[in-house]
Amino acid sequence: MTTTRPPLSIDRLIGELQSLAQISEAAPPVVTRVVFGEADLRARAYVRALCEEAGLTIQVDAIGNTFARWQGSDPALAPIGTGSHIDAIPNAGLYDGCVGVLGGLEAIRVLQQLGFKPRRSIELVIFTAEEPTRFGIGCLGSRMMAGVLTPEKALTLHDKDARGLEELRAQAGFTGTLESVALPAGRWHQFIELHIEQGPVLEDERIDVGLVTHIAAPASQRITIEGEGGHAGGKLMPGRKDALAAAAELILALEAAAKASGAIDTVATVGVCEVFPGAVNSIPSRVLITTDVRDIDRARRDRVLDALQTACKQVSGRRGVKIITELINADPPTVCDPAILDALEESAKAAGKTYKRMVARAYHDSSFVACIAPLAMLFIPCRGGISHRPDEYASPEWIGGGVHVLARTLAELAS
Repeated sequence: MTTTRPPLSIDRLIGELQSLAQISEAAPPVVTRVVFGEADLRARAYVRALCEEAGLTIQVDAIGNTFARWQGSDPALAPIGTGSHIDAIPNAGLYDGCVGVLGGLEAIRVLQQLGFKPRRSIELVIFTAEEPTRFGIGCLGSRMMAGVLTPEKALTLHDKDARGLEELRAQAGFTGTLESVALPAGRWHQFIELHIEQGPVLEDERIDVGLVTHIAAPASQRITIEGEGGHAGGKLMPGRKDALAAAAELILALEAAAKASGAIDTVATVGVCEVFPGAVNSIPSRVLITTDVRDIDRARRDRVLDALQTACKQVSGRRGVKIITELINADPPTVCDPAILDALEESAKAAGKTYKRMVARAYHDSSFVACIAPLAMLFIPCRGGISHRPDEYASPEWIGGGVHVLARTLAELAS
């Protein structure tokens, strides 16, 4: 590409983002699209039609991962990939994931309008179920692509209404074996995901784009504390086995372990605390908590998990309660590819955009694409760092800047 500004149609892109947002299970400005629901299927059809209009060849796998390819001059070469997701948690906004999908499409259209002829194909990917809303596990499509989630494990997934993945995907019209979803290493030569930051750094520092060097990954646990219930007035303090008091100790122990890691990138959260029987005058006999520990360094993250296990043993012995731990997932943090980062940096310079290298602290499909292809992420600012809310916002200028840098980089990598 030359150093002149590409023929980006930001009005078209913003209009498409807004049209996609209208396809929702909730009234505007709320966006809700749960995977395999009616709104999800209509949104897929809308984006697919845009891709077909751009002359892209469409393929859909057995769980709905969608591939829209702009064929290059050498079909023997592995393509360059880009894309994200369009499902949305309840009460979400219109930019999360969707900027990466529709922005990726606009980047392809820009290159087409410039008369660019890619040597490697460029493939836009719409991942199925990045959000964990329906099945309680995030990045379903990319996990299965990477072989991290096996077909056998996938078949055990159910939603809150006890409807399984097999039933729901068939009802949505996705056929084929789950075994066919996994892709071989090298399926993409390189991959870039464009995404809103979901944090305040770029906006606060007035930086146009972020070049993601690492993606933090969570380890999640479900911990059940079984104590002994009783009347709040009748059971004296010395003999109590209060499950909630024990849980409180564990929560504080987890917080302390994260703070003691020595790194700002270590974070730990207890986002769920379910108390039984939940009466003001009854001693809690059972408590369920779920923990989320994240870091860009796996060993450092795992030391926090070890500290929590030690706390479980100590609290159990001291308080006379039974503590059961269940590991839900422990995904590997991702290191982004230096060659792609260098290409993004050169593209940002050529586009006249300010940039910084930074860490992604939220979860993304790219974490699993990294298992089968070199990748990097490209962040754009979002107002106040707000995401997963109806007031999530990225300005046309921010979006246009990200698409400009993405288009230049796709051209470079596909040449």
